[in-house]
Amino acid sequence: MSNRNLTALSTIWIKECTRFLRIWVQTLVPPAITMSLYFVIFGKMIGSRITLEGDFSYMEFIVPGLIMMAIITNSYSNVSSSFFSAKFQRNVEELLVAPVPTWVVIMGFVGGGVARAAIIGVMVTGVSMFFVDIEIAHYGVLITTLLLTSVLFATAGLINGIFAKSFDDISIIPTFVLTPLTYLGGVFYSASMLESVFNDFWQGLIQVNPIFHMVNAFRYGFLGQADVNHISALGILVVANVILFAVAYRLLAKGTGIRA
Repeated sequence: MSNRNLTALSTIWIKECTRFLRIWVQTLVPPAITMSLYFVIFGKMIGSRITLEGDFSYMEFIVPGLIMMAIITNSYSNVSSSFFSAKFQRNVEELLVAPVPTWVVIMGFVGGGVARAAIIGVMVTGVSMFFVDIEIAHYGVLITTLLLTSVLFATAGLINGIFAKSFDDISIIPTFVLTPLTYLGGVFYSASMLESVFNDFWQGLIQVNPIFHMVNAFRYGFLGQADVNHISALGILVVANVILFAVAYRLLAKGTGIRA
């Protein structure tokens, strides 16, 4: 990477980080409070009455899922809102005329989303320690899943920001797509629980949900056990990242949603 591209990348990344750190009360504190409520309600009140197969409690089971839910939501929303704001204020045009490669622009915005997701992930993990003892089984799988997932949804947020024509368009995907997929992604239940609740059709449908595989790969990093093969889950993440990066690159290079 040339010095010019490195300078451009670091500048965009620092700008993105400064953006959400400046208003940390709005960007970092609410997820920590929300996850605390999940831990109290689902972990303490409801979880104490639920028995799972394995050597861990229900609280230990939901911790990875809640962390992943916070990572997905915040990496996505950070980039989608930031890029659309740049479009709305018309300062994104400065990036288009600057001698900066498209991939640098993408990595700069995505890097900001990953930074916010990582900070919130650490915060939620810290909050969970007040409720349960944290023991990490596989650090490599844990960190790899966190990075790949945050990059994936940050890139998806960038694509949303490219197509968005109003601030309302930014909330459509999180509300009608991400939230249902996340709640059906195994955050609060294991695959063994599905047998008595859903028929074969719905069980198969949940298995197709990509977030189900991400959550379980992350859970494998924590507990050493999961409902899916963590290698295949990481493979899905890698392929999905490549596809979304190619889509974002193509859209940004063409000026979709930016140029008249």
